Amino acid sequence: MEKGDELGRVTLADIAREAEVSVSTVSKVLNGRTDVSAPTRVRVERILRAHDYRRAARSSAEAPLVEIVFHELDSLWAMELLRGVEAVASEHGAAMVVTRSGSRHAPGAEWIEAVLRRRPLGVVLVFSSLPPELKRQLWARSIPFVIIDPAGNPDPDVPSVGSANWAGGLAATRHLIELGHRRIAIVTGPADTLCSLARLDGYRSAMSMAGLRVDPALTAFGDFHAEGGFARAKRLLELPKPPTAIFAGSDLQALGVMEAARVCGLRVPEDLSVVGYDDLDIAQWSSPALTTVRQPLREMGEQATRLILALRTGEAPATPTRLELSTTLVVRSSTVPPGRR
Repeated sequence: MEKGDELGRVTLADIAREAEVSVSTVSKVLNGRTDVSAPTRVRVERILRAHDYRRAARSSAEAPLVEIVFHELDSLWAMELLRGVEAVASEHGAAMVVTRSGSRHAPGAEWIEAVLRRRPLGVVLVFSSLPPELKRQLWARSIPFVIIDPAGNPDPDVPSVGSANWAGGLAATRHLIELGHRRIAIVTGPADTLCSLARLDGYRSAMSMAGLRVDPALTAFGDFHAEGGFARAKRLLELPKPPTAIFAGSDLQALGVMEAARVCGLRVPEDLSVVGYDDLDIAQWSSPALTTVRQPLREMGEQATRLILALRTGEAPATPTRLELSTTLVVRSSTVPPGRR
């Protein structure tokens, strides 16, 4: 039996005896080794769950790692999150490991096998959900996890970090309404992502509070990328009654919106006002400089990592935590009153 692998009265030897395998086989399953047959792995995992087995925390002799998981890495907002995670990990003498789950919002079996071998201090997942089986496997190894901007509605037992997306959508739309815009479109993010829906709800709330009708033709779900923003904005601008302003669910989408306006022969902001979301560095250097909602991405990465470490040491509250950081409207020169032709 490995030192420190006993928890309460349940030991590796107990698990091995019930599963009718060797202690080394149970250890291999716990460590994510691939040299265990699938039926044996399933049987051992079932018994570990039945006993609510939790492996003791890692030995101080092991290299400390914090793992951050993206389903995509080709965006500037990902770099801001990485900076936040790396800063806090470094403060605690830990290194950072970056992995991709592919196009899926939930990592698969090949990822869990690799992370169990690495045994990080904890895992930060971005725009993700975590299937019950994967949660149980991480819990059994005492590997805490936190989700930044969950893809779906997270289970009550899953800690998460996000920003005030509804308030951000409300502030962006109110700004356009206060400038005098009435026909306001939105190009939000994916329809299956909570932050996208929250920004859309903020937009709808601002329109409703101002007594303005929300035209379904002016709502488009995007993908947070410039190409998607371009394609959706072009369709909006080709409508018989196009919008005078567009609220984009990300700065990258806003850049696509601005390019679509140029292709359609419109000027920003004289013919079309544009608001983004994130306040990436590129926002202040676009032409014109982009009005946007600042999302504290680096701070979100920092808070997620601090929560991981607090869960690791037992300092976090027993009840799973949802941290929501504030957003701020940053007004620049891409928004003006309508009709300045």
